[in-house]
This record gives sequence, structure tokens and C-alpha cells, in this order.
Amino acid sequence: MRKWLAFGLAWALILGGGLLANRVQTSGGRVAVSEVRIPAGDGLTVSGLLYRPASATAATQAPAVLVSHGYINTREMQSPFAIELSRRGLVVLAMDMTGHGWSGGIVGTADFGGPAALRHLRGLPYVDPDNIGMEGHSMGGNPILAAAVEIPDGYRALVLEGATLGLLGAKAPETPRNLAVVFGAYDEFAGLMWQVPKGAEIVRSERLRTLFGVSASVEPGRIYGSIDEGTARILAVPQVTHPWEHFSNSAVGAAVDWFQRTLPTPDARPPYEQVWIWKEVGTLASLAGLVWLILASFDLLLAWRPFARLNHVAEPVAERRDGRWWLALAATAAVPAITYLPLMKLGQAFFPNPAFPQWVQNQLAVWALGTAAIGWIVGLILRRRAVFSNRWGASILIALAVMAIAYAAMLALYVLFKTDARFWVVGMKTLDATRAMQLPGYFILWSAFFLVAFRGLCGLAVRGEGFMARIGWFKAAMSLGFLAFVAWQYATLFFTGLLATPSEPLNVVIAIQFVPLLAIVGAIAAWTYSRTNSYAPGALICALFISWYVTSGTANHWQPGYEPQLPGASARR
Repeated sequence: MRKWLAFGLAWALILGGGLLANRVQTSGGRVAVSEVRIPAGDGLTVSGLLYRPASATAATQAPAVLVSHGYINTREMQSPFAIELSRRGLVVLAMDMTGHGWSGGIVGTADFGGPAALRHLRGLPYVDPDNIGMEGHSMGGNPILAAAVEIPDGYRALVLEGATLGLLGAKAPETPRNLAVVFGAYDEFAGLMWQVPKGAEIVRSERLRTLFGVSASVEPGRIYGSIDEGTARILAVPQVTHPWEHFSNSAVGAAVDWFQRTLPTPDARPPYEQVWIWKEVGTLASLAGLVWLILASFDLLLAWRPFARLNHVAEPVAERRDGRWWLALAATAAVPAITYLPLMKLGQAFFPNPAFPQWVQNQLAVWALGTAAIGWIVGLILRRRAVFSNRWGASILIALAVMAIAYAAMLALYVLFKTDARFWVVGMKTLDATRAMQLPGYFILWSAFFLVAFRGLCGLAVRGEGFMARIGWFKAAMSLGFLAFVAWQYATLFFTGLLATPSEPLNVVIAIQFVPLLAIVGAIAAWTYSRTNSYAPGALICALFISWYVTSGTANHWQPGYEPQLPGASARR
């Protein structure tokens, strides 16, 4: 009965979080949120979430805003902007860039999907085509700038959020109309975006001064030019980092403020009066519920006859935490973090291909497999010889069954509430058909990593330790190295304005996700090992979990019929 209760409470947390998130993103039912698919030529479609206030009708057309996420993200990352703008009476289209989320193609095809998305938005009967704004974060500036080039009279205002003109050579207008630049004082990509070493120094950027038409430093908050003539410029420099620019009251407020100044806003409100964080609270509850559901489902299935033979109380071999144990713990935590940047760089040689089309995931796979190889060698030296009760057939089947239940929960979230399970940069969402076909290959690679990693991790179990203590130690072993890595990087950034490794901004931002994710897989490892005396079920569950997680949120760089359109991509292949 307790197992069924835990299972039911996990579902309640998932769906309750989804209901809260839905109520926030629909402004209590006053905004309809729907899925759209937009043709972009050559059989390519761009996906999006459309936020339509009830006040937007064919008789009373509303202004609208097109918003776009950055590289290796999805449309859900723009929900703070979509929520705040739609609750003020503006129609909002949050798009997936091509190669991302549920959009087709690869990174850069069809001008990142921007022109097609803008045409679709302008063509809606309840949208005022003379009052359109566009906002893009990071690489998300590319689709909206391409749309501004293709349809120069099709918009009234732009917001570049942690973005720049012509990133990696993408097309952009020379003089965009009514432009706001929002750039964090601690943005990790200051050199790439504006050719200054630190985000706070953007005011002196030659590129920005040229864009603003001034020779002196740009003054944040001052409007240069004329909104009525379409020549207005404004700069905001909130005290945030790059991934924080779409998750902070100040950065979101700066964008909302600009659109309220440049577009007729039906229900204008103070720009910093915001409610989007409650949507994140809801999706965080769903994410916590998802992890709980994985654990509860595993317990329920163990009681089912086909999996009953997996039941076996853990039999740790370590009698106590001696010097060798502490060395093993330190190695388990430190090696993945130490090898991360070198192996990610090496992984760039794992070019996108039909079986493995996601370049960033390919790099992560090289890191994971390289770390597994090193961990295996270290384990032979430091760890005691553990005895496991591995039953491979049953382990594979229970892993598939557990993750099928987890996937059903995410599907229910989307169907019922148009939400997923996420908090900030960590999010789980369902897969489209293309990405579902990509997952098996990546699952094999992640399985190799987790089988090796969990074999060593379970060797850290100590006889007589409490269950919660074991979970705590396993979580620490998996995540402490990356916690130290991220803390080192951002302590350096906040004290000096530069990352500890300023040439690796993308990989540092990616590493933020490792801290919660590795803590989650550590908890799953402890939970499953304690019940089965085996590392196999937990390793396979986590391989499915992580391959699903990364595949759903990472960009495609290869697809039949398409060639990379980013400058230098062909040379890197």
C-alpha cells in the first residue's frame, strides 16, 4: 500500500505542478496557449507555442511579439517573456529554432526559422501586422534578425537579449528598427558578441557604439534616436550572466519595458511586476515529481512477478570509510570534472552524422566514455572487489518499463497543460519522431558510461550505513566535482568579470546542468542498488533518462537533404 501511495503522490506532484504552471502561463485562463506548426519550405516545419489573449480578435487586433530561444535550448526557455507580454494583451509566438525542439532541419536552415515564423504571426487574423515586435536570446537573435532582413517592413521593434548582430555571420539588417540591447554585466559571451572582455564593458564596445551612432560610451537607460521614426536605440546592462538573462526580473523587465514603449500595449503594467517565476515553481514541482515517479515505479515493479528475482538486499564489501575509501570518493567526484573541458574539446572531432546528429551530445559522449575509461583504471587501483547480483535481462526490461511510465507522465503534462518538467536550464520534454529515432544510438553510448560509473559508485557503499546516508554519499560522489567546477568558474566571474576559463563560455554554461543532473542519477543509483545489489538497473535507467534529456534539448547538426549553413561549419566537418 505504501508503494502505491508513493506512486500516486508522485503523479499528484507532476500534475499539480503542471496545473500551477498552466494557470500562470494562461493568466488564469485569459490567454489561450496552443501548438502551431509553420511551413518553412522544402517540407520543413517550425514549431511554436502561440499565446493568444482573449482580447485579441479579428475585430480588435492585438500587437504581437515573436520570441526565440538560444543555442541548444527550446521554446519553453522563453516562457518568462511570453507570459509577461501575453498577460499585457500582446499575442506571443515562442518558436523553436530550426534544428531545435520540435522544429525540423538543422541549425541555421531556413534562416533559423525566423522569416517563416514572422510571416505566420503577421498573417493571423487577430494580430495587428503594423505592430509587431521580436525578441531573441543569444543565438535566438539570428532568426529574428533574419526575419527583419527578409521582411523589413514587418516589424516595429527588436530586443536582442544577450545577443548581437550577425552572430557567426548570420544575416542581419544594418540599421534595425527601434532596437533594445539587453546584455548582462557578467555575460560569459561578451567577447564573441560585442568584442569586449567583460559584459559590463559593453558600453565601450566599438560595435555597439557604431550601431548606436555615437563615439562616446553608450549610456544605459538612455534612448538614442526616435521611436516614431524607428531609429530608437536603448541599452540595458542588468547584473546577470548569459543564461540568467532569460530568467531574471531585471532582464525580462527591460524587454517588457521596451515593447510597452514601442508597441501599443492593451493592458500595460509596470514592467517589473512579474509572475512568471510561479510557472517555474510549477514545472520544478513536476520535475521533482518525475524523479520521485522513477523511484516509486521501480519499487512497484520489483513487487511484480517478472521482476521479483531482482530483489536482493545490497551487500557492500566496505566495512568502514578508510583512507582508500576516501581516495575512491575523491576520484569519483573529481575525475569527471577535471576531464570535462579537455574531453569536450577532443569531442569536437566526433562530427555530426546520420546515427549521431547532435554535435554537442557527441562531445558529451566523448567526455563520458573517456571519463569511464579513466574511472575504470582508477577503480582497479583504489576500490575493493565488490560482489553484485546482476540479472541483465530483467534489468533491461525494468529500466524500459520505468522510463516508459516516466515518459507517459511527460506526455500527460503536455496534453493536459502544454507544459513540461523543468527549472531554468534543466528541463525534460517529450520527443518528436525525428528525435525519438536518434535516441537509441545515444542510449548505447550513455549505457557504457553509466554501467562503468555505477559499478564503481556502488563500490562506495558501506556496511551498516543508513539508506538516506547512502543516497547522500552517492549524490555527493557524482555531483561534488562539478559543483566545485561551476563554483570556481562563477566565483571568478563575479570577482573579476571573467570566467576562470574565459575561452570556454559555452561548455561552462552547459556544465551548470551537471550539478542537479548528477545528483539525481546518484540518488537513482543508491535507490536501485540498495534494493537489488546490482548496478545494472540504475545504470540503464539513468542512460535512458540522460539520453532522453540531452536528445530532447540539444541541437541537430545533421539531417538528410540539408547542409550546414553556419559559416565555417563545412570546414569543421
